[in-house]
Amino acid sequence: IHRDCGSLPRDDESMELRLDLPTTSAQESLALGINIGDFISFDPNYEFTASGFIKARHLDDKAAVALLLYLLEESAKYTLPHGVDILISNNEEVGFGGNSSIAKEVVEYVALDMGAVGMGQNSSEMAVSICAKDASGPYHYGLTQQLIQLAKQNQIPHRIDIYPFYGSDASAAVRAGYDLRHALFGPGIDASH
Repeated sequence: IHRDCGSLPRDDESMELRLDLPTTSAQESLALGINIGDFISFDPNYEFTASGFIKARHLDDKAAVALLLYLLEESAKYTLPHGVDILISNNEEVGFGGNSSIAKEVVEYVALDMGAVGMGQNSSEMAVSICAKDASGPYHYGLTQQLIQLAKQNQIPHRIDIYPFYGSDASAAVRAGYDLRHALFGPGIDASH
C-alpha cells in the first residue's frame, strides 16, 4: 500500500499498490479490510467496463496479440504485395525480444506494443501511440513518418511520443545487429503492469 493509502515504507523501501477504491489514508484502507502483509492475487483476465474501457494486467501484450490476430484475419481477405512474418514475443521487457529468428529477407520491423500513458508522456488512452525514440535511440525516421501519414490519411487519432525507459522487439533487433527499418506503435495504455 502506497504511503498515500496509509502505509509507511520501511527505510527507503516503497511499494505501490493501486486500489480501485477511494482511499487516501491508512485508516480508510483498514476500514475496507486492506492491511499491510495481506496477500494479493491479480486477476489475469480482463474486465470490459461499462464506460468502454478494458482493464487487465499485462494489457500491453494482450492488446498486441488481439490486434495481431485481427490483422491476420483481415489480411486473409487480400493479396499482400510482400511477405509478412508475425512474431509474438514476451521478452521485450528484458531487451532480447524478437531478434533471434528474423529471416534474412526482412527489411522492415514494425513492433506493436503499448504506448505508455503517464506523467510527462504525450500518449493517450484515446489514441494510437507512435514512438519516435526509446531508450535505445530513435526509430527509423522514414518508417515512423509512414506510420504517422497512414494515421492521418485514415483519420486515426494518434500521438507521437518518446519512451526513454523502455525498448521494443524492433529496437532489440537493431541492437542485435540487424540492418532494418524499424518502427513502433500501439494503443495508449495506462498502468499495464
